[in-house]
Amino acid sequence: MEEPERRETGPESTGHETHEELREQVPRIYVASLSDYNAGRLHGVWITLDDDIETTWSQLHAMLASSTERHAEEWAIHDYEGFGPLALDEWENIEQVQKVADGIAEHGEAFAHWAALLDRRYWDDQLERFGDHYQGTWSTVEAFAEQMLDDLGIDADEIGPTWLQPYISIDVAAFARDLTMTDYRISEGKEGVHVFDW
Repeated sequence: MEEPERRETGPESTGHETHEELREQVPRIYVASLSDYNAGRLHGVWITLDDDIETTWSQLHAMLASSTERHAEEWAIHDYEGFGPLALDEWENIEQVQKVADGIAEHGEAFAHWAALLDRRYWDDQLERFGDHYQGTWSTVEAFAEQMLDDLGIDADEIGPTWLQPYISIDVAAFARDLTMTDYRISEGKEGVHVFDW
């Protein structure tokens, strides 16, 4: 069943979604006619980004065509939901917003964090490289560092001769901090810490 348009009350305020909401919620945007807005009226529509870009454009153009303003041609994003930590601007490129929504649908919360870390000027090239950079999600950044030590064959509890092991330890927190200052970027979400090589 299609969701009714919210023309009279306008967009509801959003904020960051919980893990369950982001998993179940398809990203959507509220686009409004600027001609109507400048005339003191709210005329817009929520567009759920669960289809292709042609469908998104069709819904946007239909909203403008149904305006009572004679020259309703310009629009802006006035609200959005389902994008996690990513803050959308009013003037975002619709094709790029659709790509982000598609990535969230395919990869979940981690993709929203990837998009939020990137410079928008490079979205066209970088969004599709998520799979090349995403390392995984851990409960903490220290858990990621411990996994890396384990992958390198280093047992943090068994360093050096047996008789010295009680006195030798690895500062895992410092190691984790240094990793995220050089070769990796992290973004903390509802599911845990998402790690990307940089």
